[in-house]
Amino acid sequence: MTIKKKKKKPNPTTPAIDEARVKALLQEQPNATKRDLSKILGLKGSDRIGLKRILKDLRAKGDIEGSRRHGYALPGALPEVGVLEIIGQDTDGELLARPTRWDGDEEPPKIIVVPSREDKGPAMGRGEKVLARLSEADDAWEARVIKRLGASAHRVLGVLTETPTGLRIAPIDRKSRTEFSVENRDRAGAEHNELVLAEPLAGRSTGLPRAKVIERLGSMSAPRSISLIAIHAHGIPTDFPDEVIAQAEAAQPVDPAGRTDLRNIPLITIDPKDARDHDDAIWAAPDPSPRNPGGWIALVAIADVAHYVKPGSALDREAYKRGNSVYFPDRVVPMLPEALSADLCSLKEGVDRACLAVRMIFDKNGAKKRHEFIRGVMRSASRLSYAQAQRAFGGHPDKDLTDVAKQTLADVWGCYQTLIQEREKRSPLDLDLPERRIVLGDDGKVRSIAFRERLESMKLIEEFMVLANVAAAESLENARNPLIYRVHDKPSKEKIFGLGDFLMSIGLSFDKGQVMLSGTFNRILKRAKGTPHELVMNDVVLRTQAQAVYASDNLGHFGLNLRRYAHFTSPIRRYADLIVHRALIKAHKLGNDGLTEREQRTLREIADHISMTERRAMAAERDSTDRYVAAYMEDRVGERFDVRITGVTRFGLFVRIPDSGAEGLVPVRALGTEFFKHDEKAHALIGDRTNTKYKLGDVISVKLAEAAPLTGGLRFDLGEPSKATKDFKNRFRPKKGPKGRRHY
Repeated sequence: MTIKKKKKKPNPTTPAIDEARVKALLQEQPNATKRDLSKILGLKGSDRIGLKRILKDLRAKGDIEGSRRHGYALPGALPEVGVLEIIGQDTDGELLARPTRWDGDEEPPKIIVVPSREDKGPAMGRGEKVLARLSEADDAWEARVIKRLGASAHRVLGVLTETPTGLRIAPIDRKSRTEFSVENRDRAGAEHNELVLAEPLAGRSTGLPRAKVIERLGSMSAPRSISLIAIHAHGIPTDFPDEVIAQAEAAQPVDPAGRTDLRNIPLITIDPKDARDHDDAIWAAPDPSPRNPGGWIALVAIADVAHYVKPGSALDREAYKRGNSVYFPDRVVPMLPEALSADLCSLKEGVDRACLAVRMIFDKNGAKKRHEFIRGVMRSASRLSYAQAQRAFGGHPDKDLTDVAKQTLADVWGCYQTLIQEREKRSPLDLDLPERRIVLGDDGKVRSIAFRERLESMKLIEEFMVLANVAAAESLENARNPLIYRVHDKPSKEKIFGLGDFLMSIGLSFDKGQVMLSGTFNRILKRAKGTPHELVMNDVVLRTQAQAVYASDNLGHFGLNLRRYAHFTSPIRRYADLIVHRALIKAHKLGNDGLTEREQRTLREIADHISMTERRAMAAERDSTDRYVAAYMEDRVGERFDVRITGVTRFGLFVRIPDSGAEGLVPVRALGTEFFKHDEKAHALIGDRTNTKYKLGDVISVKLAEAAPLTGGLRFDLGEPSKATKDFKNRFRPKKGPKGRRHY
């Protein structure tokens, strides 16, 4: 009798686990979690590992968005049914909404709420949440309300004004067109032109949604109110709890015992002239080893914040909550209290300070041979500004510089000349993005706006810091110690295709199928030099890039062209660097205050949180700058400027004034009476009758029509019409009419 072996049945779900199938499922069910997808696909046990890998690969390529906790979706996808929040009305009076959760980098699409005949309740107002069914229309999404969920915890930041018809609150959000009505009993004592935080109320008064003041924030006419708007608009924590202040003020200078003594090494700090803290110092010297002729030794010392901010302490909890310091033209909202950020953790000249340092050895070609981390005590030999260092590098040192400082500057410059050889081989993304500097007068008003000078001394410090950050990531990987990486993914295929379309529209050839490297973008920038598109090309390339974030998984850093990268050099102002310091302390047994087991288990959550706080800080800093610029330009309404087009949309042109960097909008209605078609590939608006074309990079003449410090918006009208528009109008000029006027 022959015993037949029972054949093992193939797993019927295995063929379905591929990228195309997963993307198709997410098209049908946006925001599905890994568990949801596993159930749909019928995956069990080890089969789920394949799904996890596919999700990770798709997310790395930019084909999907989201996270393990919040679910995944295709980029820009909206669910079939979702919770929306009413955000206001458009010019036609239609209610607008946005998803209560949106993980995309871009703004969510326009959503118009379609009224329901069955809804007999009071009119919906700003801040109300609804459960709605979504469908895509021609130029927007439509939402049909299934159920009203009531008012949200939404709060409105705005300015209270007294009008002939009653009290009004004008929101500071430039996207909001809806004002709020306030009853006298709900003003909480707020005065005219006062910045307030208000809560929307159910029902309407005189056609406007109602609100009540819940917090008074100060007069809009007071100096430095602009940054206060950004702080409250973005929920930036400002006041430190008493327990946190007490811990910071109780901190004592470091005891040198048990630390490597670096006080005899003349480390120097080089920072902006107006720097509020100094958390990094550098030193270099020729390597005396006969085995490394022409080589260099470099030392980068960083303030030992981990010595003062212990895991789980009140200081640590508050630093985590803030995530980073936030910088405004008139103030800093620090991550740590001033007793630490401006004193014990600031590397002051001639004062002993605790530090965590990395000692690196480079060969004559700038390649790193080895490195080691040291927990020590240092004493800064000199505090210098970028301008002072640059003068010394140029052979014109300041007279009051000590000989020791002059020698250190000469050595770090010599080391840098070697290091840039390796940097040029690596070819990191070389964008020319000048930084604006807003100078305020004693009255808190903007005195001047200009671009900071880009000095070689700044690039020197950047290179030393980059190399120290790389060393930190390499050390922790070699020690098999978990860490938080600073990752910058490669650009998505969609953005590469968009870049290719633009380049071809201006006559530059581009192979969309090529492997994109940072050096590829550098060659594009080089080809644009000397053309009318030279200045705008940096913006175009920047917009093509993915956003850099923090992550517990390594994706590499595309912009720097590095396989591994971590933030190590600024623990005073970034929580990510503090985590890396703790990881290094644990990995190299430099103390008992290293990364804890709990922190290791939650690195992904920490990375997500501090990525959020970084985006929050960037948005607040950008909004503050926009409002200061608008306040500065308010006195120049009516003036004409030659501007460059930096963005083209179907609703108008974004333009930039060269000398100040002020940006604003030329609405499409200001371009003339004809219809303008938006050519996305050419980044242009084209008139349907005159064929007048306004495209990215063009220089046009405009007149400043409006400057709104409250929202930070600038609106321009066209200056002298283009030749094509003139020709068109001349063809239809009436033969008779009042002198000096035209009738169309």
